[in-house]
Amino acid sequence: MTRILMVCLGNICRSPLAQGILESKLPEDEFYVDSAGTASYHIGSAPDYRSVQVAKLNGIDISHQQARKFKVEDFEKFDIIFAMDQYNENDILHLAKSEAHRQKVKHILNESSNSSKKDVPDPYYGTTSDFKEVYELLDGACQKVASDLLNESAL
Repeated sequence: MTRILMVCLGNICRSPLAQGILESKLPEDEFYVDSAGTASYHIGSAPDYRSVQVAKLNGIDISHQQARKFKVEDFEKFDIIFAMDQYNENDILHLAKSEAHRQKVKHILNESSNSSKKDVPDPYYGTTSDFKEVYELLDGACQKVASDLLNESAL
């Protein structure tokens, strides 16, 4: 089973959406997807209601998720770790204990050729339209990730 972790700052906006989107595109018997935050602001909290709303509009239920903090142990538990932006990628890499750990960390929008953005913007202080933009960015990236992973598993 391939284990994938999505990481943003607080684990209530971007990474829960990324988790839900990627889960919806992969068979659950072959892939496990989770999310975490580099900060401990919202541990145990549900995703932001706007993330839940945007996911629901797209047929995805993320309301059951709970925020948690990224831990060094996650390097051992997960095969791929996707950061939502450069700031969080740097925080994750700072915790890496080996080159093998560092090799697991990827920037989510590097997976999508459809985006001119480098980072998934944090919509927390924005409006519902900001959350919709984040959904679209992540959906495009997750579609490419899912396609690549499914092609690899078919080999």
